[in-house]
Amino acid sequence: MHQRKYTLEIISEVGLGAAKPASTPFDPYVQLTTKEYDEQYGINKEDKLLENPSVYRRLVGKLLYLNITRPDITFATQTLSQFLHQPKQSHLNAALKVVKYIKGEAGLGVLFSSKNNNQLKVYCDSDWGACLHTRRSVTGFMVKLGESLISWKSKKQETIS
Repeated sequence: MHQRKYTLEIISEVGLGAAKPASTPFDPYVQLTTKEYDEQYGINKEDKLLENPSVYRRLVGKLLYLNITRPDITFATQTLSQFLHQPKQSHLNAALKVVKYIKGEAGLGVLFSSKNNNQLKVYCDSDWGACLHTRRSVTGFMVKLGESLISWKSKKQETIS
């Protein structure tokens, strides 16, 4: 199935056809937490578990499939996939923001440049312990051949910062 068509089906399925597109896939200032974390620290008491978690799981699964051609949503979908066991309303809201983001550029994907440039460029970054639950860093990298993105990855580190 063509990725644009798949993206439009996701938008239609969640009922966001008339919604305004978002400029970013994920709000960096929103701290998603588990129900256990909320109970331990006495926060987010109004953020309830979803009555039907399969809706969230299905949506995140579809977004994970889009990661194949949409590296711009990789961090957001990886973060959302950490809450599949007990999704809350805040998790669903964050997933719907990703859908609003992909709505803005439904046909966007990985493109290979026709320019013949064999220069290899590698970029990397780390967030130094930003995960509230594990206190582990997330490191990511991307590799470009000329102007074409050929590889990317982000990973939560094994050790605590």
